[in-house]
Amino acid sequence: MDPQIEHFITAKRIAVVGLSRKGKKFGNMAGKELIARGYEVFPVHPDATEIDGLRCYPSLKSLAGTAESVLISISSVKVPAVLEEAAQLGLKNIWLQQGSWSKEVQQTVDRLGLQVVSKKCILMYAPPVTSIHKFHRMINSIFIKI
Repeated sequence: MDPQIEHFITAKRIAVVGLSRKGKKFGNMAGKELIARGYEVFPVHPDATEIDGLRCYPSLKSLAGTAESVLISISSVKVPAVLEEAAQLGLKNIWLQQGSWSKEVQQTVDRLGLQVVSKKCILMYAPPVTSIHKFHRMINSIFIKI
């Protein structure tokens, strides 16, 4: 397994940027799944105080060193600002969920010297991998080096 992925999934305190108050975004599903898999999840949302019964933090900075990792599942237009904040705080364990990538994001990653996991689904790697994610991971392992 890629060492960056392994490092990310062994950290158990994850800030999740991308939960929706309506509960219909991938970030909400990922947050619930990660909690069920034994991770401590800290939702980051600039306007919400609580989502899915979890206290929300307005920014990564407001977590005050609580999270070890950052899962980003937002529009690629908003990602550079989150990456800037993560870099300022020294957070280097970053996962950009599928759909959060763009040319501008790549430029920001390069400029900040970050190493990120990208274009992969966290639920295919965070143990225990179950259901459709287990099947998807098996298919990827056949066709793509994971």
